[in-house]
Amino acid sequence: MNAPLADSLAAAPAVRAAREALGDRDDAWVVGGAVRDAALGRAVVDVDLVVAGEAKAPARDVGRAVGGPTFSLSEYFGTWRALGDGWHVDVTSMRGDRLEADLAQRDFTMNSMAVPLADPAAGPIDPGGGLADLDDRLLRATSERSFTDDPLRVLRAARLASALELSIVPETVERARAAADLVAYPAGDRQLAELRLLITGPDPIRGLELLSELGATAAVLPELEALRGVEQNPNHHLDVYGHTIEVLRELLEVESDLERYAGDRAPQVAEQLAEPLADELTRGGALRFGAVVHDMGKPATRGIHGDYITFIGHDREGVRIVGDLCDRLKASRRLSRHLQDLTLHHLRLGFLVRERPLPRRREYEYLHETDPVGVDVTLLSVADRLAARGQGPIAGPEMVRAHLELAREMLAAALDWRRTGPPRSPIPGDELASELGIQPGPELGRIIGEVEEAVYAGEVADRDDAVAFARQLMASAEG
Repeated sequence: MNAPLADSLAAAPAVRAAREALGDRDDAWVVGGAVRDAALGRAVVDVDLVVAGEAKAPARDVGRAVGGPTFSLSEYFGTWRALGDGWHVDVTSMRGDRLEADLAQRDFTMNSMAVPLADPAAGPIDPGGGLADLDDRLLRATSERSFTDDPLRVLRAARLASALELSIVPETVERARAAADLVAYPAGDRQLAELRLLITGPDPIRGLELLSELGATAAVLPELEALRGVEQNPNHHLDVYGHTIEVLRELLEVESDLERYAGDRAPQVAEQLAEPLADELTRGGALRFGAVVHDMGKPATRGIHGDYITFIGHDREGVRIVGDLCDRLKASRRLSRHLQDLTLHHLRLGFLVRERPLPRRREYEYLHETDPVGVDVTLLSVADRLAARGQGPIAGPEMVRAHLELAREMLAAALDWRRTGPPRSPIPGDELASELGIQPGPELGRIIGEVEEAVYAGEVADRDDAVAFARQLMASAEG
């Protein structure tokens, strides 16, 4: 037995809890990713168990042992989940009448190993040679039916090979390519889960490259595939697809060196990116998604004016496309709106670069329009600008430097905006209406908005200023 593997499994809180609850059973095995991660010397967090017979009772035993909830995860597979403190144990009924039959139905050899729960030192049971493949850094499908049994495994192959730095064996590549068109058929939320893990993994660039090599991009992200070969103007050195991948690459660089781009506000930016957002994504993970989708409106809006290629309105067209993509992947409304906002506003900062030093009113407009993604979209604009290295006017070093300087200023302003909220009128709306002799309604709302902008610009300081400013607005409108 591989002693480090056994020790790593035995030390995992989830395994300890399962052994405490079920340790006397000789028909329960730790399987899949936990065994793989232990063999790789990685931390074991969540655990999959296979048991002979039904899974509900043993899962509840684990839940009771740790005082956590237990619930059905998949009726089709007969899987139940017990939640612990920062980990979970998934218990599934064994498929077939022998453990080896169950393991033969799993996706990859490295995930087709099992260790007896009662005695981790007695394993692993490894009929497919998963340990040898891990030693050789190879990803191999367990059987010729692996991908047709579950086409989503094509996505998983790209994700795991990139995350674990594995080479996919040629025979598995062939089988994945043969099943690539089927990747569109599994439920959208399952596709999103795999894409989430790929894009937030340690090497999403290679993950997307492998997805392309396996022929699955067109099936799972046809909007991304449509960017191939779409030529751009001289500001860009790559087509839209290549530029998109380069934006993601630059974003990863920005993530790794926030101080360079955010200065002394880098810790606050990092804290915001680490916040949970939706669909098991942090804001940082969603920002990576934003890099992938931000230019999806370009193919439909490409035009040529004289000798110059344009994409007028690609931000707005992208909002529609990203919304449809999120609907197909069954993304939450919050994630969909977040990605649409990133797409809609990714050009805004670039339009302001020539106006530096930026007037306070223009700063207000940017923060107001991009709220609540001001910090996120500013980082996206940095990656977008760094990824455009052509010979056009906005790709020159002085324009890039000006963009980065403005981005640093706006990151600080957006962080402050998020902390304190937008400026408030010094006088409540009903009192302002009374002072002006008007009724609440759209006109009052417009005036309050103008007052708040003037507060941010330093033109209105108190109640009297606000009333005088509002009266001037009304007089101008009437005159």
